[in-house]
Amino acid sequence: MSETRNALRTVIEIPDMRITLSDGCQLSARVWMPEDAGDDPVPAILEYLPYRKRDGTAARDALTHPWFAARGYACIRVDMRGNGDSDGLMDDEYSPQELADAVEVIGWIAAQSWCSGRVGMMGISWGGFNGLQVAYLQPEPLKAVISLCSTVDRFADDIHYKGGCLLNENFGWSSVMWAYSSRPPDPALRSDWREMWLKRLENEPFLISKWLRHQRRDAYWQHGSICEDFSRIKAKVLAVSGWGDGYLNTVPHLVRNVPGTKGINGPWIHKYPHFAVPEPRIGFLQEALRWWDRWLKDMDTGVESDPAYRHYLMDGARPDRSYAVRPGRWLADDGVDWPQTIWALSPGRLGGKAETVDVRVASPQTCGMECGEYYGGSAGPEWPGDQRGDDAMSACFDTAPLEADTDIVGAPVLRLKLSADKPQAQIAVRLCHVQPDGASTRITWGLLNLSHRHGSATPAPMQPGTAEEVEIVLDHVAYRVPAGHKIRVAISTTYWPMIWPAPEAACVTVHDGALHISIRDRAEGDAWTFPPPESAPPQEVEILRPASERREATTDMVTGIVTHFIERDSGKRRDLGHGLVSGGIAREWWQVHPDDPLSARARSHWTEEVERDDIRIRTETFAEMWSDAENFHLKGRLEAYENDRLVLERDVMDSVPRDHM
Repeated sequence: MSETRNALRTVIEIPDMRITLSDGCQLSARVWMPEDAGDDPVPAILEYLPYRKRDGTAARDALTHPWFAARGYACIRVDMRGNGDSDGLMDDEYSPQELADAVEVIGWIAAQSWCSGRVGMMGISWGGFNGLQVAYLQPEPLKAVISLCSTVDRFADDIHYKGGCLLNENFGWSSVMWAYSSRPPDPALRSDWREMWLKRLENEPFLISKWLRHQRRDAYWQHGSICEDFSRIKAKVLAVSGWGDGYLNTVPHLVRNVPGTKGINGPWIHKYPHFAVPEPRIGFLQEALRWWDRWLKDMDTGVESDPAYRHYLMDGARPDRSYAVRPGRWLADDGVDWPQTIWALSPGRLGGKAETVDVRVASPQTCGMECGEYYGGSAGPEWPGDQRGDDAMSACFDTAPLEADTDIVGAPVLRLKLSADKPQAQIAVRLCHVQPDGASTRITWGLLNLSHRHGSATPAPMQPGTAEEVEIVLDHVAYRVPAGHKIRVAISTTYWPMIWPAPEAACVTVHDGALHISIRDRAEGDAWTFPPPESAPPQEVEILRPASERREATTDMVTGIVTHFIERDSGKRRDLGHGLVSGGIAREWWQVHPDDPLSARARSHWTEEVERDDIRIRTETFAEMWSDAENFHLKGRLEAYENDRLVLERDVMDSVPRDHM
């Protein structure tokens, strides 16, 4: 039948479609498609993840995939090999096996009688990553990608390293996967669920051991980094992220380097923007439909005429660990490059006449306690707090009160001439908005491991006492600082608990420098208007335990150890559609002494729950990390319980040499 843009089709759902790969491994897919797709084939949209379609992503899947299916698409939500209800084992993120499987799945989808032969990939985070990585491999049926909260460079712009510094999210995300991958298939779908589960537990990788063995940008990180050759991306890309996320640089990278890409950066955390916080949300599904209709159905939707980069200019705000709304306006630009203004550093001042600075910076190990999460993933207190405490432990350079509203866009760059008294040292740079009463809001930030000052492929130590010129690139942003307020550059030598400390407390002397920053003409109103958010009906669940969150920072007055504790209880719920019960609790401890970088210690404990009828599965996963001057030390433990009986336990221990970290 012929299709009009607004004609809605009746949708059927297939909860467990099996896709058999060439090696015999069966992947499980949840599928939504028009019920008449067999007679009137439709394009397909693939979302391919390790996060379990039956419970892990079920809430967001319910809002999204049926909506597209009603508008003439087959939506295929696939559990990756070794996860959820799929066969096999997973050994790493973005492995060659994962990507080869995806290419094979795309070929299988395109060959089905209900598919028109055209396929798109959509995903956020892991799914946003592998969508780009699969496009790099150029499977013929893949015509378009919508990538949210992703990266083009796995070393420089993921949860592992930033500016050559070791992100503590590296440990945090390893702990997440240690827990997530310990869960069984749904017994209602797999009669051999117990055998599959035990095999997974026996083979589950302790991922941080692998990640820490690659502390420089080597072939391991080059794999899956599409920046190695942007020209290989032939599928049409729509890239989306938010200022509350850790992956906000990818959108401008793609707009700049992949012809035809359109980019959107909003105020959001690490969520799809039709249900993300903070407001304003947008009609992401309608925007995505325009993309799919153009590149999968050859409909004229006008997307090619859209501005290359739509980004949300946030009004300056007081520091708050949780924002419900970020007032501001939408900008619409033809590219992501703007003329730069240079503000020189002078003692205590930013802007004006350049002068020799010669300021020494030796921050306590606790500088950074108001850093917030690397990427916000919930409506909880995850944004950076008031920076005044961290500013007091940093070298600060302030502008005079601004004479007019100042709209900052793009990625500021701080160029410094500096020396260090140790061969291994770090620099953290924060650009802050200082209110008239002194409150300090972090606008954007950047890091540099000084051993990586000439690149991360071949790090080299500093020569103590020798001055060198370095460059710290801060994250992209769009932010208005009001007239009468100040802009501050704050420089520290530590940033805990965001990054792991250097092996020795270092003192860095900043001799001189300048901030290169793009100031856009003042925006008066919205240059682009998105439709309001739409979605399909939400997942129906019974809440068995409500979600909750705790965050505490405490000081042991005897030992001096400062502990940052986080507990996130995601709650416990029963899916009223198929009856599976799931829940989980995550706990993290980050400890350090202000005077001792080798006192740093990270610890996690996760509880995961899966229940089906009289089957109750619980896993407890533990991880620890600490270091001395030469090595990182790792410990993990996994306990699996069936009806409260311990059925498997595993302990892992490892030590990895520090490599200019």
